Amino acid sequence: MAIDLPSILANAAVIVEGAILLDTVRFSSPAGGPPVFNPDTGLYEIPEGETLYEGPGAVQSGTLPESASAVVATQPWVNETTSKYKVFTPLTAPIAARDTIVTVVAVHEGGDQTLIGRQWRAMDPSQGGTLGVIRVTSLDQIQQAGGT
Repeated sequence: MAIDLPSILANAAVIVEGAILLDTVRFSSPAGGPPVFNPDTGLYEIPEGETLYEGPGAVQSGTLPESASAVVATQPWVNETTSKYKVFTPLTAPIAARDTIVTVVAVHEGGDQTLIGRQWRAMDPSQGGTLGVIRVTSLDQIQQAGGT
């Protein structure tokens, strides 16, 4: 009996998407310019350019944040952290290019409402694989400006 791997993966994708991709995320190109305060969320947001994708997704933290050091070992620590996150989207979502801005625009009932309006920058193009059932993109949280 032959195994129908494409059918198995398609069915797995439906199950995974229905169980994990419960929130709405937006991929957009960076518009440039300084962060702008959004009084609705209380956050400073990077201006977004063209919307590349808006649909089902999930943002999850990866490993613990790390402090970045200057190139020269004798220099002080840089005052910026690398906050590692991942966004999961359906395989039908576009591949996010490096520096694509990812924003959580809605969360499921009972979800973490503090995610709405938070932004991340894609660190690399979305990952791919021949046996994937969802798309995975590595993110770095955009740090808040203005002391928030």
